[in-house]
Amino acid sequence: MIIMFNKPYGVLSQFTADGSPNRTLSEFGFPPDVYPIGRLDADSEGMLLLSDEPGVNTRLLDPQHAHTRCYWAQVEHIPTPEMLKKLSTGVNIQGYITRPVRAWLLEPQPDITARIPPIRVRRNIPDCWIALELIEGKNRQVRKMTAAVGHPTLRLIRVSMGGLKLNNLQSGTWEKLSPDQISLLLRRDTR
Repeated sequence: MIIMFNKPYGVLSQFTADGSPNRTLSEFGFPPDVYPIGRLDADSEGMLLLSDEPGVNTRLLDPQHAHTRCYWAQVEHIPTPEMLKKLSTGVNIQGYITRPVRAWLLEPQPDITARIPPIRVRRNIPDCWIALELIEGKNRQVRKMTAAVGHPTLRLIRVSMGGLKLNNLQSGTWEKLSPDQISLLLRRDTR
């Protein structure tokens, strides 16, 4: 079984508390014996997969299997094409050069429900939404990448993995994937 969960802001990608004020996955009524596939930081939102099947974690998250993950990042300032290209070719994060990603400005800008609590807004600094599609997921990688090119992330939402999209699944809700959705998810990216 594989479950898709639209993880809200302030929820840990684990079932046990860590002493922080963040909520845990235990509050959302998941079936027994499922575990998160990878993780999203408490301050990130969007698609989190859970499964009771051994090996799914490696199959989806190891970069050698080339399963893409797409994130929408609300960033400070409006990135130039040069900045987006810099993100695309790899960024040096603490001595590590990230693998190439696909990065683009979302046009039109998405209309996304405001987060609670709201993001930091500075009247004199514009913000916009960009998309980043990558096959690796180092700790806080998207946030570190956007900060490294001068566009700190204000809000981060994972919107897809492989061919599977979050679509209209409401924040805080989950669904068991159908066999067709699982096939779409596990299909190897051949870009």
